[in-house]
Amino acid sequence: MARKEAIKPKYQERTTIIGAGITERWYFSHLQTLFDLKIKIRPRFFGNENINTLEKRIGQVLDEGSRAVVVFDADVSTWNETEKERLVKLRRKYIKNKRVILCDSLPSIEYWFLLHYANVNRYFGTSKAVMEELTKYIKDFDKTESFLKNQKWVLDMCVEGQLHMAFQRAQSFGIDGESYTNIWKAMENIGLVKSDKY
Repeated sequence: MARKEAIKPKYQERTTIIGAGITERWYFSHLQTLFDLKIKIRPRFFGNENINTLEKRIGQVLDEGSRAVVVFDADVSTWNETEKERLVKLRRKYIKNKRVILCDSLPSIEYWFLLHYANVNRYFGTSKAVMEELTKYIKDFDKTESFLKNQKWVLDMCVEGQLHMAFQRAQSFGIDGESYTNIWKAMENIGLVKSDKY
């Protein structure tokens, strides 16, 4: 009699979001709840992180067998030469690694939020400048825990095709402008939006 071979369950790689602040943490936590996303969001991976710390977090996630989606603001690299060099090295190191998706925004993630409402690709020197524009659309937007923990601001960005519009705008602008965001890569990776390009 022949032996039965064990059938191994197909391993499905899980995505872990690594973020650099509370805005990123709350944004992805709300998306996870609203869309029942199968992603890991661990608060211990969120804080005021520099490129070196993010790189260590990427290593931890890869060691666990997960895919790393790294969400961070690139504004520090515009005035800090050391951080700029680290960002260039980070991009080079992971450019061909399909398990690491770098989702930086210049100046900040708020630019991604703004693209949900406005087709704007102009220079925003600081996160504060983007927030001034963003508050025209999200009236009380504030980077405080008390505002961010309320799910409504994320829900409002996901209605009437606004998420898809932000995705298309960010993708078409690319990273060549003075303000940019690669958050669209995270949206594609976690299955919220599919690219029309491929």
